[in-house]
Amino acid sequence: MTELTSSLRRSLRARAHSLHPVASISQKGLSEAVLAEIDRGLKAHELIKVRVYGVERGEREALLGEICNRLEAAPVQHIGNVLVVYRANPEAPLEPAKPVKKNASRAKPKSSAPPTAPRRRLKK
Repeated sequence: MTELTSSLRRSLRARAHSLHPVASISQKGLSEAVLAEIDRGLKAHELIKVRVYGVERGEREALLGEICNRLEAAPVQHIGNVLVVYRANPEAPLEPAKPVKKNASRAKPKSSAPPTAPRRRLKK
Protein backbone atom coordinates (compact mmCIF):
# COMPACT_ATOMS: atom_id res chain seq x y z
CA MET A 1 0.00 0.00 0.00
CA THR A 2 1.38 3.37 -1.06
CA GLU A 3 1.38 6.32 1.34
CA LEU A 4 0.42 9.81 0.21
CA THR A 5 1.48 13.18 1.56
CA SER A 6 -1.23 15.29 3.13
CA SER A 7 -1.09 17.93 0.38
CA LEU A 8 -1.35 15.29 -2.37
CA ARG A 9 -4.21 13.60 -0.54
CA ARG A 10 -6.02 16.94 -0.25
CA SER A 11 -5.68 17.66 -3.97
CA LEU A 12 -6.82 14.13 -4.85
CA ARG A 13 -9.90 14.50 -2.65
CA ALA A 14 -10.72 17.72 -4.48
CA ARG A 15 -10.31 16.00 -7.87
CA ALA A 16 -12.44 13.05 -6.76
CA HIS A 17 -15.33 15.24 -5.67
CA SER A 18 -16.91 15.32 -9.15
CA LEU A 19 -16.23 11.67 -10.03
CA HIS A 20 -18.83 8.93 -10.21
CA PRO A 21 -18.17 5.40 -8.87
CA VAL A 22 -16.72 3.01 -11.46
CA ALA A 23 -17.23 -0.20 -9.48
CA SER A 24 -19.59 -1.53 -6.83
CA ILE A 25 -19.04 -4.02 -4.06
CA SER A 26 -22.23 -5.70 -2.81
CA GLN A 27 -23.12 -8.55 -0.47
CA LYS A 28 -20.90 -11.04 -2.33
CA GLY A 29 -17.85 -9.05 -1.30
CA LEU A 30 -14.63 -8.35 -3.12
CA SER A 31 -14.56 -10.86 -5.98
CA GLU A 32 -11.88 -11.24 -8.63
CA ALA A 33 -14.21 -9.65 -11.20
CA VAL A 34 -14.66 -6.55 -9.02
CA LEU A 35 -10.90 -6.34 -8.44
CA ALA A 36 -10.30 -6.59 -12.18
CA GLU A 37 -12.79 -3.77 -12.80
CA ILE A 38 -11.14 -1.58 -10.15
CA ASP A 39 -7.73 -2.33 -11.71
CA ARG A 40 -9.01 -1.32 -15.17
CA GLY A 41 -10.41 1.89 -13.71
CA LEU A 42 -7.12 2.72 -12.02
CA LYS A 43 -5.18 2.08 -15.24
CA ALA A 44 -7.51 4.34 -17.19
CA HIS A 45 -8.10 7.14 -14.68
CA GLU A 46 -5.57 6.84 -11.79
CA LEU A 47 -8.22 8.12 -9.35
CA ILE A 48 -11.53 6.30 -8.90
CA LYS A 49 -14.46 5.91 -6.57
CA VAL A 50 -15.86 2.54 -5.50
CA ARG A 51 -19.35 2.23 -3.99
CA VAL A 52 -19.96 -0.33 -1.25
CA TYR A 53 -23.45 -1.68 -0.48
CA GLY A 54 -24.65 -3.42 2.68
CA VAL A 55 -21.34 -3.46 4.56
CA GLU A 56 -20.62 -2.03 8.01
CA ARG A 57 -18.02 0.71 8.57
CA GLY A 58 -15.26 -1.54 9.92
CA GLU A 59 -15.68 -3.93 7.01
CA ARG A 60 -15.55 -1.01 4.53
CA GLU A 61 -12.20 0.08 5.99
CA ALA A 62 -10.94 -3.50 5.70
CA LEU A 63 -12.14 -3.62 2.06
CA LEU A 64 -10.30 -0.38 1.31
CA GLY A 65 -7.11 -1.78 2.82
CA GLU A 66 -7.44 -5.05 0.90
CA ILE A 67 -8.05 -3.25 -2.41
CA CYS A 68 -5.02 -1.05 -1.86
CA ASN A 69 -2.78 -3.99 -0.86
CA ARG A 70 -3.81 -6.24 -3.73
CA LEU A 71 -3.66 -3.53 -6.42
CA GLU A 72 -0.68 -1.57 -5.03
CA ALA A 73 -2.78 1.57 -4.70
CA ALA A 74 -3.18 4.27 -2.08
CA PRO A 75 -6.31 5.00 -0.06
CA VAL A 76 -7.39 8.60 -0.49
CA GLN A 77 -10.70 8.80 1.33
CA HIS A 78 -13.43 6.68 2.89
CA ILE A 79 -16.61 8.64 3.27
CA GLY A 80 -19.90 6.89 3.88
CA ASN A 81 -20.36 4.08 1.38
CA VAL A 82 -17.80 5.49 -1.08
CA LEU A 83 -14.10 4.58 -1.19
CA VAL A 84 -11.63 6.74 -3.13
CA VAL A 85 -8.51 4.97 -4.42
CA TYR A 86 -5.45 6.35 -6.26
CA ARG A 87 -2.67 4.64 -8.16
CA ALA A 88 -0.23 6.57 -10.34
CA ASN A 89 -0.14 5.35 -13.92
CA PRO A 90 3.51 4.61 -14.81
CA GLU A 91 2.67 4.54 -18.53
CA ALA A 92 1.32 8.09 -18.56
CA PRO A 93 3.90 10.72 -19.51
CA LEU A 94 4.63 13.21 -16.76
CA GLU A 95 4.11 16.68 -18.20
CA PRO A 96 4.56 19.84 -16.20
CA ALA A 97 1.41 21.86 -15.72
CA LYS A 98 1.06 24.57 -18.35
CA PRO A 99 0.49 28.09 -17.08
CA VAL A 100 -2.98 29.42 -17.68
CA LYS A 101 -3.06 32.36 -20.07
CA LYS A 102 -5.72 34.99 -20.00
CA ASN A 103 -8.03 34.80 -22.96
CA ALA A 104 -7.22 37.72 -25.26
CA SER A 105 -10.61 37.54 -26.95
CA ARG A 106 -12.33 38.51 -23.71
CA ALA A 107 -10.48 41.81 -23.50
CA LYS A 108 -12.33 44.88 -24.76
CA PRO A 109 -11.17 45.89 -28.23
CA LYS A 110 -9.43 49.21 -28.36
CA SER A 111 -11.24 51.74 -30.46
CA SER A 112 -9.44 54.29 -32.59
CA ALA A 113 -12.33 56.77 -32.23
CA PRO A 114 -12.04 59.46 -29.58
CA PRO A 115 -14.15 59.00 -26.47
CA THR A 116 -17.58 60.59 -26.55
CA ALA A 117 -18.53 63.43 -24.28
CA PRO A 118 -20.72 62.58 -21.31
CA ARG A 119 -24.42 63.18 -21.81
CA ARG A 120 -26.08 65.96 -19.90
CA ARG A 121 -29.30 65.58 -18.02
CA LEU A 122 -32.13 67.72 -19.19
CA LYS A 123 -33.96 69.76 -16.59
CA LYS A 124 -37.73 69.67 -16.57
